[in-house]
Amino acid sequence: MEVFGKLSSLDTKKKSASEALVNAVGGYPIGYGLGIIILPISTGWIQNDPYIANIAITGTFAATSFVRSYFLRRIFEKYGIDDNFIRLGRKSIQKLIEKLS
Repeated sequence: MEVFGKLSSLDTKKKSASEALVNAVGGYPIGYGLGIIILPISTGWIQNDPYIANIAITGTFAATSFVRSYFLRRIFEKYGIDDNFIRLGRKSIQKLIEKLS
């Protein structure tokens, strides 16, 4: 029971939501850039062997997603990021507005 208490204090819902948001928002440009590289390279291959090409392309995107998720998880744990990114964004904007005023 003690382990679950520690886990819940380390991994809050806000922290999980923040991490998921950063992962999703960060995943878009990475996936887009990866698509620009992979899809033109594989055009002939897709026509010749669509099943194997699909498996390879999907595997590449899945492996990239895994590495990105793992990297972000380690960053969140290393720096103890536990605040909501929306709240951090609001605080940053408020500080910027105060400096400009």
